[in-house]
Amino acid sequence: MKRSQMLVLFGVTILVLIIAVMGRLGLFAGSSEPGRPGAGVPAIGGAFTLTDHTGKAVTDQDFRGRYMLVYFGYTFCPDVCPTSLSAMAAALDQVPKAVEAKIVPIFVTVDPARDTQEVLKSYVGNFHPRMVGLTGSEEQVKDAARKYRVYFQKAEQGKDAAYLMDHSSIVYLMDPAGQFVSHFSHTTPPEQMAETIAKAVQSGGL
Repeated sequence: MKRSQMLVLFGVTILVLIIAVMGRLGLFAGSSEPGRPGAGVPAIGGAFTLTDHTGKAVTDQDFRGRYMLVYFGYTFCPDVCPTSLSAMAAALDQVPKAVEAKIVPIFVTVDPARDTQEVLKSYVGNFHPRMVGLTGSEEQVKDAARKYRVYFQKAEQGKDAAYLMDHSSIVYLMDPAGQFVSHFSHTTPPEQMAETIAKAVQSGGL
């Protein structure tokens, strides 16, 4: 076999391996119709097992049949998390009551060492009366964050106990089947968030 042919064969083999690995990681998702399961939408979300702010063990299945508005952060966050959660609550206040009743606002901590069930219980009530706070073991939180493509890491601040957490700041809207619908940054105005949420719920998608 000529050297050029061997190089082409080697390149094709490497490409096939890359595609296979990406497929295993869930980075490809079906067709091109947006907002539907397996329809080319981002592979965001999935099964999780955590503990809510009342001390009850919950899984993703406990939220089926309702839309989820999900945010990952931590209670000691000085600015970004309170801003995002306040925007979520304001958006829910602006949608029609029939729409709001179909949505569960969820706050998942990325700092389970400090955000115990008791801490979350007093925290989430500051934003919305129906907001659910979720915590768990370090591995459970890491697993949930990985499935939602959430980055987080403890900030390096020497031995100071009042450490900060670096983390991505995204609000995810998931449909009643647990499928990704849309997302918002912490700078998204509540009015815009409310409009997108209402449209999604009233149409059964986007």
